[in-house]
Amino acid sequence: MTMQPAEGSGSALSFPNLVRIFGWAMLAALFVFLLNNFMTFGAGLPGARSVFGEKASGISYIQAGLYPAGFLAAIFYVLRRPATSLRSDSNRISDINTFVIRAAFWVVFIVGVVDAGISFMRVESLLDIFLSEQLVKDIGRAEFRGLYVHMPLVALGIVLACFTKTLGFTWLALLIVVAELAIVFMRFVFSYEQAFMADLVRFWYGALFLFASAYTLLEEGHVRVDVFYAGFTTKTKSVVNAVCTLSMGLTLCWTILIVGMGQKTSIINSPVLAFEVTQSGFGMYVKYMMAAFLGIFAISMMIQFVSYLLASVADYRGEPGARIIESGAAH
Repeated sequence: MTMQPAEGSGSALSFPNLVRIFGWAMLAALFVFLLNNFMTFGAGLPGARSVFGEKASGISYIQAGLYPAGFLAAIFYVLRRPATSLRSDSNRISDINTFVIRAAFWVVFIVGVVDAGISFMRVESLLDIFLSEQLVKDIGRAEFRGLYVHMPLVALGIVLACFTKTLGFTWLALLIVVAELAIVFMRFVFSYEQAFMADLVRFWYGALFLFASAYTLLEEGHVRVDVFYAGFTTKTKSVVNAVCTLSMGLTLCWTILIVGMGQKTSIINSPVLAFEVTQSGFGMYVKYMMAAFLGIFAISMMIQFVSYLLASVADYRGEPGARIIESGAAH
């Protein structure tokens, strides 16, 4: 197979392509980690780490082998496209993250509305009018509602994300304001307040701030607490961005994922696997999803940090196509 490198990029294993390999390998490792987490703690398989124990099996080695397979897939992808620029890959990865975040916003919007509606009907004993007695009991169980109500809505949210372009930040922020105003109006005008009303606001608040973080990174919206960065040249800024992405950004994301999902009893896995709910009477059944928000935050930030790393190296090399930030900050 003959591969022609891009102009100025050198060989297929030039420095830009090595950076691309690192970026795609990081994303492959993320995907394999999440897949293994589901297979191990959700499907009950032995897990990749069991290869170091006495209970190692063929499945264990397959799960462990997914990591080097992902690394090889990253190398294969880059070597098949050696002329692809860092900027192009950065934009492609950012587009992937945009879809992930957009799907997450659709999910929390739909699940929030439907679950709050179910909770309202339970409080007012309206479910008995439309559903059988057994189904009313089932829908009051966290596992049943999670599997047979929330999961189909999650799938619907992902499908909707395929056909829409907006990220939904503005609309979700507006919905939070409307929901908060509804609480105040119902409390002081009709003296009516239920636990699910506050749950809905917290549910949407958590999603807004955690899911919007990656988009804020893309738009250079995070606050930089320093007195030096603004005066740096573009090349110096790109070096700082790349080094800090490697030393702090990616490290933080992996720390959240490993600590939060490394064991069945970890702070993210435990509530998600148990479909954990609040103890506030007829509140919403979404507490386990709010625990998962931290995982979505780490995943979306890691994807965006990889894109940011590639864009920073592209900036250092003077590749065209740098994003223009409206605030006037150099990129």
